[in-house]
Amino acid sequence: MSKTFLITGGAGFIGSAVVRELIGQTGHRVVNIDKLTYAGNLDSVDSVAGNARYTFVQADVCDVRAMQRAFGEHRPDVVMHLAAESHVDRSIDGPADFIQTNIVGTSVLLEAARGYWQALKESAPQKAEGFRFHHISTDEVYGDLDGPEGLFTEVTPYDPSSPYSASKAGSDHLVRAWRRTFGLPTLVTNCSNNYGPYHFPEKLIPLMILNALEGKELPVYGDGQQVRDWLFVEDHARALIKVATEGRVGETYNIGGHNEKANLEVVHTICDLVDEMTGPMSRRDLIKFVADRPGHDRRYAIDAGKIERELGWRPQESFGSGLRKTVAWYLENRDWWQRVRDGSYRGERLGLTGRRAA
Repeated sequence: MSKTFLITGGAGFIGSAVVRELIGQTGHRVVNIDKLTYAGNLDSVDSVAGNARYTFVQADVCDVRAMQRAFGEHRPDVVMHLAAESHVDRSIDGPADFIQTNIVGTSVLLEAARGYWQALKESAPQKAEGFRFHHISTDEVYGDLDGPEGLFTEVTPYDPSSPYSASKAGSDHLVRAWRRTFGLPTLVTNCSNNYGPYHFPEKLIPLMILNALEGKELPVYGDGQQVRDWLFVEDHARALIKVATEGRVGETYNIGGHNEKANLEVVHTICDLVDEMTGPMSRRDLIKFVADRPGHDRRYAIDAGKIERELGWRPQESFGSGLRKTVAWYLENRDWWQRVRDGSYRGERLGLTGRRAA
């Protein structure tokens, strides 16, 4: 049965992957709501723009009237809330934007969803029964794993380290509170580090790919031994749709790629792939160790056993296959990333001193 999905942040990196997956692989309808900040890019959903099942609405999740209007006009069956400020370094430079979008925006969206859902219970009780509010979050809310062992589970206590992760932790708590207090049918997912096509090049993997292609320095924070679990974005999109359509109301699901890698190992692999695909040059010689990020967590790792046991999801891509696809995509889509490089972001270092606060 076809449903209407309201996707916030659908022009962003993960959101656009969800939009492309829904339109390309299902019969569902999609309403994409995006403010189009620096990281929102309609080119990322250009492949679906002419589809009759796709609608784009430019709006801010903090805009109460715009959110109420979106619910009233489009009558969604599922909300997937991905709109967020997401870069840790930017949160160090300017925490206020993260509080506004990630916390205030989530509260506005929750209230718009609650009003809509409560009205549905009177006018269309069957539709209200199937309504879901799916909040997409991060493993960074759990903080730093102590040592090389152990994994984040769905019951790991929250211990956020950065303004970004603290703002996401706050939004997670709001969603669970609206479930507990008002009965809103919510789900929460917490994911590990995503990578893949259409990734805005302020994050580690796309930044390293583009710098390597351009022969620029490859800045590695600290000693490069920070460990992350890497998740191919298209695998994540498939997991999110499965949770939104099959997950149990009130539950949390951790989504990981089963790919723990130290940052330096990731950079070495990127260098070797770019060398292989573009010609003989040792990109590893471009690596430069730089001052670490303030409050930089040492290790994240996800236990994704619950989503596999309950919903049957596992990632399809290994880190090797996913990263190869990602490097190839950037090689084949220079126009996409060149427009970004010529616009709001040119690869500069962010988040070293929190300079905006001064």
